[in-house]
Amino acid sequence: MTNYELISDYRDIDTYKESFNELAQTVFKLDFKSWYENGCWNDHYICYSYLDRNKVIANASINKMTFVCNGTEYNAIQIGTVMTHPDYRNQGLSGKLITHIIEKYEQEYDFIYLFANESVLDFYSKYGFSRLQESSFSLNMSGLALQPAASSSPRKLETSDIDDFRLMEKFAAERIPVSPKLGVKDNEHLLMFYFVVALQDMIYYIEELDVIVLFKEEERQLHIYDIISKQKVNYDMLLPYIITANTEVIHFYFTPDCAYEQLQQSYITEAEDTLFVRPFFDFGEKHFIIPLTSHS
Repeated sequence: MTNYELISDYRDIDTYKESFNELAQTVFKLDFKSWYENGCWNDHYICYSYLDRNKVIANASINKMTFVCNGTEYNAIQIGTVMTHPDYRNQGLSGKLITHIIEKYEQEYDFIYLFANESVLDFYSKYGFSRLQESSFSLNMSGLALQPAASSSPRKLETSDIDDFRLMEKFAAERIPVSPKLGVKDNEHLLMFYFVVALQDMIYYIEELDVIVLFKEEERQLHIYDIISKQKVNYDMLLPYIITANTEVIHFYFTPDCAYEQLQQSYITEAEDTLFVRPFFDFGEKHFIIPLTSHS
């Protein structure tokens, strides 16, 4: 293998930052520019990249965060944005970056985890990662004594509005974990990515409850991607603000903290991403799902 230069922690170096973004666009069709130009790239997100003539050709990033599992906090590293330029593949670059990250952080953190797509499921087991099965959570509205709120509707937030953006920043910094069963904190940079890039058309603020909800409804199915709040959320009070008369099923993209008898829990048998953890970690629940907005 050619002796490429390994660099890291270059969020303040425009040349490398822009080259990283070009690689992300090439490999994943992801554009990080609006995210970092809005100041969302903080020291919890660190890139480890190989350079060839000042061009980022391969990368694996880490995301530092705190996991909360049944009330106990754990320091965790998530590996993400693992990518290699098509012209430089089959040289073992991703493996070397993963090994470097493991050696640097495994003694300092309780566990390292990542999400892998179907094409690389066998890759990460070579580096000591164990595959874990997540579950889906859905709530059938039939028999549930909830009605849409008559008083007011959630206000849609726009990232282009400076006041709305500052509100999002404040919630991202001060939020509590979405559930004491399983949630994360200290991951403002990732949540801001979902605000600015991934879910920017699904951000709503409920002023009466002082809570931001990421959601959309399609074909009578309500999809709740995250509930961002600075205090514990009462689902009986929250759901009436976002359901409609047509809502039949609610899908949660996190482990919900509610005790409805109608809540369905089942293992996910087909998924775009599969969870891998090193070393093996017991998340304390038979059925669980890592919050979507903490995926990198």
